[in-house]
Amino acid sequence: MTTSGTRTTGAAGTVGGSGEGGTAGKKKGRRRLKRVLVTLVTVVAVLIAAFGGWLAWLWTSADTSTVGKGSFGNELAIPPLAEPSRVKADGTKVFDLEMHAGEKEFSPGQRTKTWGFNGDHLGPTLRAERGDKVELRVRNKLAEPSTVHWHGMHLPARMDGGPHQMVRPGGTWTPSWKIDQPAATLWYHPHPHGRTERHVQRGLAGMFLLDDDKSSALPLPKKYGVDDLPVIVQDVKFDGAEFDHGRGIMQNVGFLGDRTMVNGTLDPHREVRDELVRLRLLNASTARTYSFGFDDNRRYTQIATDGGLLESPVQTERLQLSPGERAEIVVRMRAGERTTLRSFPQDNYGDAWNTRFGGGDDSFDILKLRAAAKLRPSPELPQKLGELEVPDGTDAVRARHFDLKKSGINGRKMAMDRIDETVTRGTTETWTVRNTNGMPHNFHVHDVQFRVLEVNGKTPPPDLRGPKDTVFLPNGTTMKLALSFEGPADPDTPYMYHCHLLYHEDEGMMGQFAVVEKGQRAGQPDAGGVDGAGGADGGQDAHAGH
Repeated sequence: MTTSGTRTTGAAGTVGGSGEGGTAGKKKGRRRLKRVLVTLVTVVAVLIAAFGGWLAWLWTSADTSTVGKGSFGNELAIPPLAEPSRVKADGTKVFDLEMHAGEKEFSPGQRTKTWGFNGDHLGPTLRAERGDKVELRVRNKLAEPSTVHWHGMHLPARMDGGPHQMVRPGGTWTPSWKIDQPAATLWYHPHPHGRTERHVQRGLAGMFLLDDDKSSALPLPKKYGVDDLPVIVQDVKFDGAEFDHGRGIMQNVGFLGDRTMVNGTLDPHREVRDELVRLRLLNASTARTYSFGFDDNRRYTQIATDGGLLESPVQTERLQLSPGERAEIVVRMRAGERTTLRSFPQDNYGDAWNTRFGGGDDSFDILKLRAAAKLRPSPELPQKLGELEVPDGTDAVRARHFDLKKSGINGRKMAMDRIDETVTRGTTETWTVRNTNGMPHNFHVHDVQFRVLEVNGKTPPPDLRGPKDTVFLPNGTTMKLALSFEGPADPDTPYMYHCHLLYHEDEGMMGQFAVVEKGQRAGQPDAGGVDGAGGADGGQDAHAGH
């Protein structure tokens, strides 16, 4: 019994010892788990704080402003007016344009690699009158193929300079056509599929001014480079002496620079000697939209949109232009005063995120105007400018709809060998363009000037009531446009419609339409593209007549 009891006690003691050890082990495990959880929570908290700090830094550093920081120490360059190299027996004016690489000192002692037409950077201003026959001999001295598109021009599709009219290195392309549209501020720039943004950023752009008898008879400032100034606005960024073409984090609209230049001039000023000064504004940036005004909030007069004069002058303090858009404004100066053309923050980009990272919060001092101590008197602006030569939509025979998304228009990316829309020569249509993509877009149509009929179902504001070829559509915007297609018909050679935020265009946000005769079908365009068909071969003349 004693022995048995001893065994029992021993057994009990053994059992009791195991229980205490198990409890201790459990406590130790719980403490270890607690330490692991505390460590994990701490790490997660640190990561969240770091991510929050990064987001806060990203947010606060995303807006850009040069207000009050510029020296305006450089005289504004005025692109030279191109003279015809010759005039043919039939009166055709022949202009020469050569694309080539170069270098330019934007800042003293720093030489930047650039591209330009007939010079190191940008190009001369072309000028013609309504009724003129023109021929452009375009030579490509670059190391890669490119094109020259006549933005805003009414002309045959084979002369349009889109991605189907590539000019190979060493090649020449010679389009010709008759000017048949009202006086306007147009421009020219490359249009190679997939590479347009980079080619424009490097400096390939210039103005193309059209005149007519009606505009010439009006008492408007018209002395080029004196009281009638080209204002080609581009945003840029430098990495040392070189252009920095990189897109920042969250910049879904495309490249956004941290400073601006006008006509290739950084920190520009211009001395003016007339009471009224006409500024031909061209947004030649690749993605940035500007809201133009003056630092003293003075009112000025808008007289023209993309494709020509408004019916009547419009008084305003702000004018929004997206890439590719143009406007002509007239500002009144007083002797001895100074005023700065500025781009102000904008409130119609959509949500706060897209506004901040799409450039809507940014502001820039762009050009300083310095009035001389004594100014030449200018005649008062007329109250009537002219009649619009754009359709009002009442005789439209068809309606089309275009849904804008960065992934493509109407759900399709650009395909060089696909005609997306076929229109009949001599007809008018209405196109409804909608952006619900969350980010800003715009919409440019080749060959035609159109009328904006509605913006979100309402009558467009006065600054959009002139002839247009490019319109800005912030997120949540729907526009109804009226367009007439005069031809000539060409079923095998298309025109483009696309977002003119060039990064979006290059990514495939573009489509093609062909103009055909009644009952005719569209043909099959060549694949074309950066590397191949449809352009001028090396050293060969790819002449195309009207």
